[in-house]
Amino acid sequence: MSRTLPVGTVGGGAVGLKTYPQTLRLAPGEVVLTFDDGPMPGRTEKILDALSNQCVKATFFMIGRNAASTPALAARVAKEGHTVAYHSMTHPVLRRLPFERARADIENGYHAVDKAVWGVARERPHQPFFRFPGFADSPALNQWLASLDVVAFGADLWASDWEPETPQEELELVLGRLEKNKGGIVLLHDIQPRTVAMLPQFLQELKRRGFRIVHIVPGPGELETKPAPAGWFSQTERILANQGKPAGQPRRAPPH
Repeated sequence: MSRTLPVGTVGGGAVGLKTYPQTLRLAPGEVVLTFDDGPMPGRTEKILDALSNQCVKATFFMIGRNAASTPALAARVAKEGHTVAYHSMTHPVLRRLPFERARADIENGYHAVDKAVWGVARERPHQPFFRFPGFADSPALNQWLASLDVVAFGADLWASDWEPETPQEELELVLGRLEKNKGGIVLLHDIQPRTVAMLPQFLQELKRRGFRIVHIVPGPGELETKPAPAGWFSQTERILANQGKPAGQPRRAPPH
């Protein structure tokens, strides 16, 4: 661990260069580890053990139905000092749903996570971080989340651990992307066995190569960001536009 970064959420906002033209104010070499789609018995425990062995903190974007089915595991994430965040109730492509259905899925998700982790669910989410499944946001949903002072998280790079790759291939891929990007918000999945297998070596390699882990937590005030570099474009939009076409869909697309 290098430092803890309080992330202001008043008025909402969005970060992550794969989708948005701005990201967190990280220094070169700083890495934020995020895990999606859990918790999953037999896998999330091993992720937590690997992080604990290296004294590393991460952020877990939980699916509500998974947290509800494994409340003790969901609660363990928070008890061990990691940041709990939300990833909807059922992991749909939210922008393709009517607004009310999409909002209900998000609300049901944070209610389920809050009940599993803290034992109580209130009208507003306990934590102010959310990630859209597949990064498929919409202006209306972003505006609603902002009214709740919730920040939408994309990612600066992903490990593509939904692809049929070996743990070693995933390790080399994500390390190469980190070297090229000089750090950033990394998207991993605690439900993926290849990520479970490669994580201990990945953490060791981050340390050996001089990367520094940053733990994000909710903070006061408004979101502070840094702009995307010149020539930026949303990779998410291109991928979503190509989904369902018989040819030409880019590989390494975010999963849905």
